[in-house]
Amino acid sequence: MRHNKKFNHLGRKSGHRKAMLANMASSLILHKRIETTEAKAKALRVYVEPLITKSKDDTTHSRRTVFSYLKDKYAVSELFREVAPKIMTRPGGYTRILKIGFRPGDAADMAMIELVDFNETAMGITKTTAKKTTRRSRGKKGAVTSEGEAAAEGAEGKPKKVVEKKSAAKKPKNVSKAVTAKPTKAAGHAPKQTHTKRGS
Repeated sequence: MRHNKKFNHLGRKSGHRKAMLANMASSLILHKRIETTEAKAKALRVYVEPLITKSKDDTTHSRRTVFSYLKDKYAVSELFREVAPKIMTRPGGYTRILKIGFRPGDAADMAMIELVDFNETAMGITKTTAKKTTRRSRGKKGAVTSEGEAAAEGAEGKPKKVVEKKSAAKKPKNVSKAVTAKPTKAAGHAPKQTHTKRGS
């Protein structure tokens, strides 16, 4: 009989049970999803949901109260920084239990418990991210095409003519420099000789 048995003792003494639930709650907060037996998952839900509710009020007193249950400072930081903002508008029901079959060794009912607001598949976030990626890729392609169109327009319009003028102007300058360079050398030698002759 289970008279006056208000909760599942899970076949453990109170110290062992509290330590196990604290460890499982920390793992759930850090990893957002864990697999365990169905009985432990139901016991964990009763244990962790009041702590998640407590995290909505981010005060020193709330953090110390939650830490007294979890006994893991990293889990407490994750709960107040990452989890609390997402569940702020949800009035309870922060976790979901899904049955996943039986354990091969002893045929125990296995279940997966997860935080509702962090299940990307159920929330459809993967679809939105896929759309974002396509939009980004389209944006990049659009930018490339727009640049290509601008380049084509520029090639057809004034920039191409300016480039052609510059190139045409550069070619004669180079040729004229080369042509003028040779005579200047010859002319430079001739006056020196003539000056020397006139001076003598």
